[in-house]
Amino acid sequence: MLLQTTLCLAAAAAVINLWLGIRISRVRMSAKILHGDGGNEALMRRMRAQANFIENVPLALILIGAIELSTKGGKWLAVVGGLFMLARLAHALGMDSTRPNPLRAGGTLVTMLTLLGLAVVAILIALGKF
Repeated sequence: MLLQTTLCLAAAAAVINLWLGIRISRVRMSAKILHGDGGNEALMRRMRAQANFIENVPLALILIGAIELSTKGGKWLAVVGGLFMLARLAHALGMDSTRPNPLRAGGTLVTMLTLLGLAVVAILIALGKF
C-alpha cells in the first residue's frame, strides 16, 4: 500500500528541517560560532526552533502514517497534515522574535491541537469506533 499522504508530508518535513538547519548555519557563520550557541540569542532561538520541530514532527508522521495505513484517512488527513506543517513553519518564524509573537503562539497551538486530534482519531480507529 502506497502511503501517499505520509510520503508527501515526510518529504515536506525533510525540506523544512533542511531549511531550519540552513538558518542556523547562517547565524553560526556570521557570528563565527562553531559549537553550541556561544551565548548568541538569535542562534539559541533558531536552534530551539529546529529542536522543537524534530520533537513534534515524528509523532505527527507516525500518527498520520498509521491512520493512512488503516485506510481511515482520506483527503482530510492530507489537509490536517498540511496545516500541521504550516504551523511548524509559523512557529519557527515566530521564534526569531524576542517578544511574544502570534506566529509562534499560533504555530504552537495548531501543533498541539493537531497532535491531540490525530491521537484521538488513532485511538478511535484502534477501538473500531471510527
